[in-house]
Amino acid sequence: MSQIDPLHVVPSVRSHVIVSAAGALPANASAVGVLVGPDGPVPDVVGLDRATLEAHGFKGAVGDSLAIPRVGAATTVVVGSGEPGDDLRVAAAAFSRAAGRLNNLALAVPSDLLGDTPALVAEALVEGALLARYTYPVLKSEAPGVPVASLTLVVDDPAAVSGGAARGQVLAGATALSRDLANTPHSHLSATRFAELAKVLGPERGLEVEVFGPDELVEMRSAGLLAVNAGSAEEPRFIKLRYRPEGTPTGRLALVGKGLMYDSGGLSLKPSDPVHAQMKNDMSGAAAVFSAMCSLRDLECTTEVTGFLHCTDNMPSGTATALGDVITYRDGTTMEVHDTDAEGRIVLADALILAREEGHDAVIDIATLTGSAMRALGSEMAGLFVNNPEMATQMETAAAASGEAVWELPLHRPYRKHIDSLTADMMNCAPIGRPDAIIAALFLAHFVKDTPWAHVDMCGPAQAEGSFGINVPGCSGWGARLLAHAALSFTPPT
Repeated sequence: MSQIDPLHVVPSVRSHVIVSAAGALPANASAVGVLVGPDGPVPDVVGLDRATLEAHGFKGAVGDSLAIPRVGAATTVVVGSGEPGDDLRVAAAAFSRAAGRLNNLALAVPSDLLGDTPALVAEALVEGALLARYTYPVLKSEAPGVPVASLTLVVDDPAAVSGGAARGQVLAGATALSRDLANTPHSHLSATRFAELAKVLGPERGLEVEVFGPDELVEMRSAGLLAVNAGSAEEPRFIKLRYRPEGTPTGRLALVGKGLMYDSGGLSLKPSDPVHAQMKNDMSGAAAVFSAMCSLRDLECTTEVTGFLHCTDNMPSGTATALGDVITYRDGTTMEVHDTDAEGRIVLADALILAREEGHDAVIDIATLTGSAMRALGSEMAGLFVNNPEMATQMETAAAASGEAVWELPLHRPYRKHIDSLTADMMNCAPIGRPDAIIAALFLAHFVKDTPWAHVDMCGPAQAEGSFGINVPGCSGWGARLLAHAALSFTPPT
């Protein structure tokens, strides 16, 4: 494996999309998007009146689209801009998708739609247009689609949107990289291969990278990672990333990502169903942290950020950790393994202890942790737990800026009794039927102590079943933009 280029699994890092802003339509445009709302005049360039558009099913709702081919000219795509407050990523994604295999795109954006925040609108439009055309072609005999080659925002004042368009391209790239990592099968991206990739790509993106193997993990007393890895033929890895801004940092933030490269459930074996088959995505938290951090230099982030990625698979074998086994964490906490399929929190605890010991101003962890969060919130938002109200505010601000929604759930401490153990300080989970998302958060809260902390349970939005908005079928890359915005706007909590 080590002889193969580790970057071969992340095609997005080689893509070179030209994103720009201009005052006039570029000559090379093969498809031109025209944003039209649910009421008001239809621009003359469309060549159709509103009654004709409505007769063809176009009503101007966000995400509506109608492609109008032209002989010897660029295809016109009428795109619904929706109502004020609608996510314009959805509109741009609809345009990009309706353009089909045409790859030189131009999107005409009226001044009234840009409003008082033209850079933010441009950022969202670029993200939507690029991510809707994402593909993962690595293991395909034929390319599954045509990515965007160029995207031009046509506006009255290009200077007002150029910075936002550039940020949108960086943030879309972070999500695409996160999708690449999560979509890669475990057979092609083990913990060791992920570490190799980080050592190559991280420094190119302005990151310091350290990698720790089994011997170092024993010395570090990383009992959780070693316990989950015990049944595997693949070695575990702790990948530590550090981004240092130029000048004095405005804060110090730790990001912790769950890196289960594949989760069989261990001895608590999962059933053979579609959920089990998609467990290559159980490292989506680690993918989001890595991808977000790879974007920070280009985004000129002023926060110092350290990433903790604890990576392994979770496999059943004669050496696997058994139910009822007790492990002792680095901080002295003893934990009884009640269910080996609740392994994510076991691994995250190690990283949270290390992050706490380093004295960061705050810690954010992100993980595909519980089906309970997905059942509560569905597939379009993640559960958020905090031990500090300022962290809730900052995470909600980052969610609004990124378009990746979170919903705060209660860290209800009386439920802690459900993971009391007869033989250890705690169990890793409660009996079936208890509120597992809350209990998992309480388990993690034990290891951060009083450090300001946010926990993001992204089980629901980590996987997209179809094409809608910016999503395409497969791993969504959710969380990369959320974390990038959290780092950009981070203020040490008081």
